[in-house]
Amino acid sequence: MTLQNLLRIGKLKGHSPTGAEVLRLLLAIDRNLADAAVCSVSDETRFDAAYKAVMQCALTAMMASGYRPSTSEPGHHVTLIQSLPLTLGVDNPTWVVLDALRRKRNGNDYTGDVVTPDMVAECVAKAVQLRKLLRQHLAQTHPELVKT
Repeated sequence: MTLQNLLRIGKLKGHSPTGAEVLRLLLAIDRNLADAAVCSVSDETRFDAAYKAVMQCALTAMMASGYRPSTSEPGHHVTLIQSLPLTLGVDNPTWVVLDALRRKRNGNDYTGDVVTPDMVAECVAKAVQLRKLLRQHLAQTHPELVKT
């Protein structure tokens, strides 16, 4: 699978990112990770905030690569997770965990599956890892998008 193949089959659209939108997403990632650290709210809310940070990292990486998911098609969260090896060089073991977190989030949203503290910790850890990888990637390959 390549990003060009995903574009060809309608899962992605071309996109020209701006520094302002990348900055907004980076700030949103930080806010969501801060929210995920608030222990006085439910594990479900903390998990949702951490998962949102994961998705924002994946979206930012995809946009920096010149694409965005086609949200008119179902499955754009899957597409964002699947693209991480291509956009950020995420290794297979990390990808497997991220995809499992996506499925857990769906289970919670649609069937009320319980979110455990371990799931929250795993999701927060992966979001922090992705944020670090994303910032390094942007600085090295797209410095024009992160000028301050």
